[in-house]
Amino acid sequence: MFGDIVQSLRKSYGLSQVQLSQKLGVTKQAVSNWENNNILPSINMLIRISNYFSVSCDYLLELDQRCFIEVKGLTVEEIAHVQQVINDMKKYRPDKCCPH
Repeated sequence: MFGDIVQSLRKSYGLSQVQLSQKLGVTKQAVSNWENNNILPSINMLIRISNYFSVSCDYLLELDQRCFIEVKGLTVEEIAHVQQVINDMKKYRPDKCCPH
């Protein structure tokens, strides 16, 4: 669900709910409500969340079942190496996909 995805992303960035709320310009209660699946953010906020975490809105809403790897901070060369490892792994395990 949306809340689980936001919480997972927040934790992967090492942020508390308060820190994320400050970065997005909302209250801590708003972040808590999203993570507890009490409410969904507005469309504009959904876009801000997706931009902040570098994921698509489809991913946040579970419409995109692809897996994503955070590459923020890596050089172009390092990203190319990561992509090559992924491609090599797919050659040996073409029947496997991301768990969801």
